[in-house]
Amino acid sequence: MQNEVTARPREALRPSPCVDHIRPRRLHAATLAAAALVIAAMASPAEAYIGPGAGFAIASSLFVIVWTMFLAFLTLLLWPIRWLIRSIRGRRAFAKAKVRRLVILGLDGLEPSLAEKFMAEGKLPNLARLAQRGSYKKLGTVTPPLSPVAWSTFLTGVNPGKHNIYDFLNSDRRTYLPNLSSVSIHPPTKSIRLGKYTFPLNKPEIRLLRKGKPFWNTLGEHGIFTSVIRVPITWPPEKCRGVVLSAMCVPDLRGTQGLFAFYSTRPAGPERTGGEQIVVRREGHLVRSELIGPDNSVKEGAGAMKVPFTIEIGKGKADAMLTIGDESYALRLGEYTPWIIVKFSAGAGVKVNGICRFLLLSIEPEFELYVTPINLDPEHPAMPISFPTAYSTYLAKRFGSYATLGLAEDTWALNEELIDDDAFLEQCVSIDAEREQQFFDALNNTRRGLCVCVFDGTDRIQHMFWRYLEPEHPANPRNLRPDYQPNGHEKTIEELYIRMDKLVGDTMKKTLDQDGDGETMLMVISDHGFSPFRRGIDLNRWLIENGYMTLKPDADANAKYLVNVDWSKTRVYALGLAGMFINQKGREAQGIVEPGEEMRRLKAEIISKMAGLKDPKTGDVAVTKVQDKEICYKGPFRETAPDLVIGYNRGYRVGWDTAIGKITPEVFHDNTKAWSGDHCIDPDLIPGVLFCSHKVLSDSPRLMDLGPTSLELFGVGVPENMDGVPLEIQVGGAA
Repeated sequence: MQNEVTARPREALRPSPCVDHIRPRRLHAATLAAAALVIAAMASPAEAYIGPGAGFAIASSLFVIVWTMFLAFLTLLLWPIRWLIRSIRGRRAFAKAKVRRLVILGLDGLEPSLAEKFMAEGKLPNLARLAQRGSYKKLGTVTPPLSPVAWSTFLTGVNPGKHNIYDFLNSDRRTYLPNLSSVSIHPPTKSIRLGKYTFPLNKPEIRLLRKGKPFWNTLGEHGIFTSVIRVPITWPPEKCRGVVLSAMCVPDLRGTQGLFAFYSTRPAGPERTGGEQIVVRREGHLVRSELIGPDNSVKEGAGAMKVPFTIEIGKGKADAMLTIGDESYALRLGEYTPWIIVKFSAGAGVKVNGICRFLLLSIEPEFELYVTPINLDPEHPAMPISFPTAYSTYLAKRFGSYATLGLAEDTWALNEELIDDDAFLEQCVSIDAEREQQFFDALNNTRRGLCVCVFDGTDRIQHMFWRYLEPEHPANPRNLRPDYQPNGHEKTIEELYIRMDKLVGDTMKKTLDQDGDGETMLMVISDHGFSPFRRGIDLNRWLIENGYMTLKPDADANAKYLVNVDWSKTRVYALGLAGMFINQKGREAQGIVEPGEEMRRLKAEIISKMAGLKDPKTGDVAVTKVQDKEICYKGPFRETAPDLVIGYNRGYRVGWDTAIGKITPEVFHDNTKAWSGDHCIDPDLIPGVLFCSHKVLSDSPRLMDLGPTSLELFGVGVPENMDGVPLEIQVGGAA
């Protein structure tokens, strides 16, 4: 394909022996041209895993390259002095350390029962070798066991009551609408108007709502260097002594959590969750359309920025040729293009870059084209996605463009059946391959200190392919299509574990096998396990049937965001994936439940009624427990948590519609979506894994213990506010 792709050549960047030299690029708000790149995207209710998320403001600078070159020159000039200072500080920093390097490899959602099964069958030799060399234990997760909650606990060492993340979504108590729980965005407050153009004079505020200090920041305060690659809930990136590449909640260029585009000559179908269909016309061999970018907030009334493209079918040796601007790319049926850089213009010399991939799905009888969400261009990011800012550029120069979207694997395009299993799987594998390059580069550049990297493919693939593990699963293709023929995906999850085992083996070669005993400690962890998701529960329908919620007389059956609810007669409501909220007077905009004794009685009543709830179709217990947040969480941010946290049995989860405030006619529903596995259940049923190159002597390790453990391994005192405790690990003194 390469000889048929005309693309802008990418400058090679020589690998550096240490990325510690990369310094932050500063955005000069006083520079008019720089401020002009502040593009405000439209805000909308966040749906996180459920669909497009909240709008985000986008900021960048035209002239940061000049500034970066200056900083690079200054770095070279001062390098001998800085090398001497780092050497002296390094000796002091590691004086009490038990290891010189700690490597934590996160495999999101790796399920203990599957890992144990495949190890027993001899299919995971590297994990088995790691366990034999050191330890393997199940790792206690958090309440609720959702990725943003779990990873926030991992990196802070505290319970959610102290880090303020309870779900992908929070309920806005003033509007009853869902908000993204981890980030708050506010547009620039100052601007200048020149004719029809409006130029911001200051940057938008992008504020991380996760509280608590990452344990690697504490390490940095004691002189320990860290490399943090794609750990969830690290956006916007925080300063540290080292490098950070952000992950979960990094938006796409349009300010959503991932909005795909589907171009087709077919008439527009129903609303697409997670994306949009664009109807195109075929004129002979030509199809013309546009990529839709962020709203143009610089030019009044301009609407969304767009980039036209043309597809010529049957041209050359390819099935079609895609032309965007002056560049042309070969399209072949069923094959993704490489990442393509797209430049949107707001006028007056203001441009913003994005990257996306194209997948030609069909030419006849209908034309169909899928385009991934437009990611921020890591080489020229429209807003910081790393610390220092230049780190994302370094990686792009080093390896080429890569996915930057927080939830980069497009699960909703598969859920909506616009791409097939093979196309989705290719996305996951290619993104993991990008991550592997970044991880190994970080390993090479972190000879002493901490290196943490999280791989998402384990989570996304199990979410979407669990249906193949269970012949009776409602979403198993054989139960949905009478003409279904086995396609090999019955082995996809097994192959995933084998692929991750190879990653572990390669990591061991680059760390343990090279460094020798005592130099490096390797941990392989997961934040939670995995479970089937066969049946969904509409919590709001249950509340209606039990007299806790009332709908308006003219309720629209298709309405979202609880707009049908009569708040004057509603005491409890559900939103998001974690639990239920009391409609409390003085807290909710239209609250009716008195705080204090009335609130306590109501919560106790619901806990008594809902715990042990059975599915009438199967007779199984669907809800194992319901917990009061006052018992679950301790800390200053407990008030933002759901008042009641639901623990589901294996096979069950909150229904899709409940998560976005849509109310259905029945309490229980078969889950027939491709998203067929999940982990939003009783945390006691869904532990993660901990493999360690050294012997872990503690009996019941928890995810929240890993931060304190890391601090102790480097001889750094554990802060008093941490809830986790250092694990007892058999290790000698540092070499």
